[in-house]
Amino acid sequence: MSLDINQRKTEHIDLCLQENVEGVNKTTGLEGISFIHNALPEINFNEISIESSFLNKNIKAPFLVSSMTGGSDLAANINHNLAKAAEDKGWAIGLGSTRALLESDAHKESFMIRKSAQTVPLIANLGAVQLNYGYGVEEVKQIIDATGADSLVLHLNSLQEVIQDGGDLNFAELLPKIEKICREIDQPIGIKEVGFGIDGHVAKKLKEVGIAYIDVAGAGGTSWSQVEKLRSKDPLKKAAAEAFNSWGLPTKDCIVSVKKHVEGVPIIASGGMKTGLDAAKAITIGADMVGYARQLLEAATESVDAVILEMDRIELELKIAMFGIGVKNIAELQNTRRLSIMGRSLLDE
Repeated sequence: MSLDINQRKTEHIDLCLQENVEGVNKTTGLEGISFIHNALPEINFNEISIESSFLNKNIKAPFLVSSMTGGSDLAANINHNLAKAAEDKGWAIGLGSTRALLESDAHKESFMIRKSAQTVPLIANLGAVQLNYGYGVEEVKQIIDATGADSLVLHLNSLQEVIQDGGDLNFAELLPKIEKICREIDQPIGIKEVGFGIDGHVAKKLKEVGIAYIDVAGAGGTSWSQVEKLRSKDPLKKAAAEAFNSWGLPTKDCIVSVKKHVEGVPIIASGGMKTGLDAAKAITIGADMVGYARQLLEAATESVDAVILEMDRIELELKIAMFGIGVKNIAELQNTRRLSIMGRSLLDE
């Protein structure tokens, strides 16, 4: 089992680094949003604050190192570099799927990042479909105890599983099992997609069963059907995957839809997020946090300093956007009217 996990996780990393695994003719939708420049911002750039909070912890920026990997030799180095950088910059951080943690001791160290990220919010991660394959409350408790996580996120990845060789395909009646996890686990339970998006109607069902936050993980970035197509040895699946290379809900549409249908649940915007300007746009339309994955991955294979440099760039871009419209903190950014959506100015309405 450990060899299979190691190989699969290593292949995932290599493909994301070396191949074009983004959806075809699919964007986040954020390009349709622009800010209305404020020539007289009336604020001091050096006093702009991007501080926020998440999982009852104060954080230096509204940013999350999104769940990426774990369960391989290569993943251990990546995760520890990401964790040290997240601690330095005050970003929340998520682990890759921790199923491998319980099924094998071979790469346990790749998930043991709490000692490198001692104070920031740490999120463990498990595929929701595993609740139909023998996992339940006790296994979730084991994962949280082993990792020292503040929360666990259940990921929804049906399109990835159906293309993946040997994927787990029984997604039937998961909602009551998710409700049981939310009810019996003390830590907050979140939900995320993996790049195909969550809409408001699904989000509402998830909130009603106790989900504490929703990471929309929309389309516009890495497409896991494309990743699994490249891994697959099955020519039929490879051919079928081509029909779904533009599948998914753009990240922008996910944020707007979830915000419309769900109140009181933090929204994480991830899926194709590359810049701090992307983050500023996502926050103005409803996101509370913004997650970055592949944008940090290459740097994480190099060093902690390389990751920090990427984080510095993203933070600077967010602050420049805020300066450009004259807002001095995240609350003001969330409420700005200096926004044009598909050519429609909110400022003039």
